[in-house]
Amino acid sequence: MGPSGGGKTTLLNLLSGRIKLDSGTITYNNQPYSKSLKWRIGFVLQDDVAFPHLTVKETLTYAALLRLPNTLTMQQKKERATYVISELGLERCQNTVIGGTFFRGISGGERKRVCIANEILLNPSLLLLDEPTSGLDSTTALQIVKMLRNIARSGKTVVTTIHQPSSRLFSKFDKLILLGKGSSLYFGKVSDAMLYFSSMGCSPLIAMNPAEFLIDLANGNIKDKSVPSDLEDKFFPRNNSLDMKHGELSQVDVHEYLVEAYAVKEAKLGKTKLIKPLLIDAEPRMKARSSTMEWGATWWDQFSILFRRGLKERRHEYFSCIRITQVFLTAIVMGLLWWRSDASSPKGLQDQAGLLFFISVFWAFFPMFTAIFTFPQERVMLAKERSVGMYRLSAYLLARMTSDLPLDLILPLVFLVIVYLMAGLKSTFTAFSLTMLTVFLSVVAAQGLGLTIGAAFMDVKKASTLASVIIMTSMLSGGFFIQKVPVFMSWVRYISFTYHTYRLLLKIHYGCSTGLDAESSSSCKSPFKGLRLDWDGMEVGTMVAMTVGYRILAYAFLRRMKLMTIN
Repeated sequence: MGPSGGGKTTLLNLLSGRIKLDSGTITYNNQPYSKSLKWRIGFVLQDDVAFPHLTVKETLTYAALLRLPNTLTMQQKKERATYVISELGLERCQNTVIGGTFFRGISGGERKRVCIANEILLNPSLLLLDEPTSGLDSTTALQIVKMLRNIARSGKTVVTTIHQPSSRLFSKFDKLILLGKGSSLYFGKVSDAMLYFSSMGCSPLIAMNPAEFLIDLANGNIKDKSVPSDLEDKFFPRNNSLDMKHGELSQVDVHEYLVEAYAVKEAKLGKTKLIKPLLIDAEPRMKARSSTMEWGATWWDQFSILFRRGLKERRHEYFSCIRITQVFLTAIVMGLLWWRSDASSPKGLQDQAGLLFFISVFWAFFPMFTAIFTFPQERVMLAKERSVGMYRLSAYLLARMTSDLPLDLILPLVFLVIVYLMAGLKSTFTAFSLTMLTVFLSVVAAQGLGLTIGAAFMDVKKASTLASVIIMTSMLSGGFFIQKVPVFMSWVRYISFTYHTYRLLLKIHYGCSTGLDAESSSSCKSPFKGLRLDWDGMEVGTMVAMTVGYRILAYAFLRRMKLMTIN
């Protein structure tokens, strides 16, 4: 316990292995930190990190399937999740979504319990929690602390930071470390804390919560408290050399005195006796994993679980009212502007070419800017899950991409059906199918670039700025606004998916191919001067290469970011 900035979270991070030590050592039952101990330690963050659209049961079931040892069957893992739900009193809300900023879900106390449940799935020997009662009302906070006390009584060690608990909460704890500015001011039983400070002559002069009294001391505030005689004798004769305000001791002086007093007390007691290590085995089926990296599920199981979870979580985002309205309105406006366009005349042909170019631009711009937000928004969740070895990064990335594919196909399909019916494009099934495949190829290529930019910066503003420049360059060099590009800028076209998409659409609707037109390639002429529209597969090959290449780059950038915060 201690004031803000006292070092509570830093201490927890050090104990959990999330931060490397610059000096000194930390041992656990006389053992140094290692990957084998990593699986015995649970860490609950101060901020509740969970997927908002998943239910409580889904959240814990997916966590159990991914985190529990591979020796357990799928059914046993699901039963463990159900047991933890019952143990933490979450049965009533197990089928309710977690909820987020813009829509309601479970309550704050239930959300905190879900985060705790996520960690005790593995039955850890040591459970660390960073301010689990922050943002909760006093009654809910008391329930959380009672639940933690029951977990401790079951044979586990529970270490939690607390900011300023009520007197009821304070009485529930067994031992207390009082921190102030990174230094220990007291360590011992909670019931002995007030006696310790009273013994040095520091007691409250008015009735107050013991926790408030201790926090005030940690802050160096001795207002409404008796001043120890040693402190008066040491400092008051030198008033002129001290930072005094209205005859009161400065906070720095009080803090230094308390740190010194605690150090003297520890020196008198002598060196702390080391307790003989007592290794506590977990349940037979939940023994600690070996020092080598052993995953809770095979790569294929990780992929399939993450794929199913991704579909359930992101279908709400993909089919949100705003996104559907945007696509529908854009398609209808395009259909009205190009209503029953006729390509028989040069002017009508040029109008249809403009329509095809807009399609290629829209289905590059739209998915790319959507994909940019992926990794910056999921960074906290990805870091949290990767830090506990929940899955391989390759399984996550592949599942993320493949779960997006069926969702990415639906809106472009609806878009093209509307445009085709209204705009009067080439009305053959072959032309429509190839147009759909081309748009879909453009979507996955643009999405790959968006994922790469997002992974490279992990900052939405920076990524959006670069994406704007790229999409503008790609659009200008796409072959509609300018035909003759200077030699020193000609390379831009070949890395522009808008250029390749536009050329493919022109070839589908006006190209020279025996598969699309009755005329042979020798007699078919391009309606666009200086533009060859015969099929050579270059555009398709380039788009496929960009689709794969961008995703490999995204994987490399995620590796470089070192999202695993625990070694």
